[in-house]
Amino acid sequence: MTALWTAADADSATGGTSTRAWQASGVSIDSRSLARGDLFVALAGPRVDGHDFLGDAFAHGASAAVVHRRPPGSDNELPLLIVRDTMAALGDLGAAARKRSGARIVAVTGSVGKTGTKEALRQALGRLGPIHASAGSLNNQWGVPLSLSRMPRDARFGVFELGMNHPGEIEALSKLARPHVALITTVEPAHLGFFSSVAAIADAKAEIFRGMDGNGAAVLNRDNEWYGRLEAAARAAGLSRIIGFGAHDDATVRLVDCHLHATASAVAVSIEGEIFDYCIGSPGRHWVMNSLGVLGVVRALGGDIAATAGAFAQLRPLDGRGRRHRVSLAQGDAELIDESYNASPASIRAAVAVLATSRPGPGGRRIAVLGDMLEMGDRAPELHAALAQPLAEAKIDLVFTVGEAMASLDRALPKAMRGGHDADSAAMAERIAATLRPGDVVSVKGSRGIRMDKIVSRLTAAPALTAKG
Repeated sequence: MTALWTAADADSATGGTSTRAWQASGVSIDSRSLARGDLFVALAGPRVDGHDFLGDAFAHGASAAVVHRRPPGSDNELPLLIVRDTMAALGDLGAAARKRSGARIVAVTGSVGKTGTKEALRQALGRLGPIHASAGSLNNQWGVPLSLSRMPRDARFGVFELGMNHPGEIEALSKLARPHVALITTVEPAHLGFFSSVAAIADAKAEIFRGMDGNGAAVLNRDNEWYGRLEAAARAAGLSRIIGFGAHDDATVRLVDCHLHATASAVAVSIEGEIFDYCIGSPGRHWVMNSLGVLGVVRALGGDIAATAGAFAQLRPLDGRGRRHRVSLAQGDAELIDESYNASPASIRAAVAVLATSRPGPGGRRIAVLGDMLEMGDRAPELHAALAQPLAEAKIDLVFTVGEAMASLDRALPKAMRGGHDADSAAMAERIAATLRPGDVVSVKGSRGIRMDKIVSRLTAAPALTAKG
């Protein structure tokens, strides 16, 4: 097997010097998850310095380590790549991997749906050839170069997620990834605490075009109110191929029909007059829209639409993004929909829509447990309170709220829907554990900083809960 990196390759990419010959089959920045044969990059952060974990990295089988200083007492025989700055070196490795690759590169950004769409692209494009995609949500200033540095030499496609919460971040990441196709899932109110308006968020997402050349393609949500602004930005960047997706009559990938079920969706789309029917193994209209964007990317790459659309049936919700769990109760079972990874107005509405299609058991209820949406700025009270309407329209039986901002939603709800409010998720976890009864379907969602995953952990812990109902 050809090595992903050799000492000579890495020395050339970073301008550093290896203490001796080595070769690596992967790249890692975390000694806890490092796989045998990985190159360990010792990043020095504000709270944790990777140089302090060299011993752990080599104990777990690291083939070499990238360092900008030798730790006191380190073995002179250790295979080290010594550089001026390890963060810069990680970027250099990512840039070198991109430069040597012949893969067609797809970059995905958007206010919601980035990771799910990236995983759908992994499944779809994987039917056309060897594919490499960023793991999890590695979409920031260290996640993107790390993902690039891991790209195999023989990859035919590379799919990378680009995230941001400040202006200028996506431009830098796009110039590193240099995508052939850029997909923007949608633009919604998210990270408003760092932007003056949603229009400014759209402009920040449009930075993705600045890392592309005139031969590239932009795949944009034709139904989104910021489509015109994004299209103008793409053309200003020199892109002439614009592919719109959505239900809009002018969409290139146009939604003809869809049937939303509790655990799946049936979809029909038209692409230049040709109809394609397929099933999606994850529920919700947001997954339908994600699939249209994926097909837009496939069209931009000249791939087989029918072959790739068949991959959607294999999609399953991810941890924290819709994965379902059985909750064992003393008198029966309830169902948990884990949406705890993150939250924004658009993603909470999508989660509520999925909950509305769920099928509670006899005597069961649809229950939403919602934590604060962070980084909403001055509009936080307004945006949280506005969720009362979609919750009522979806006929959710009970709504529990967590955090300071969600108190606005609790006050805006009809009295009959108010399940209770707590300041933190740990207290709410106990409240929900005591409230659930057999047949209930409960959806848990909130921003990561609110730690709604504590509620998920509590509900899925053994032994069976004793529900007071």
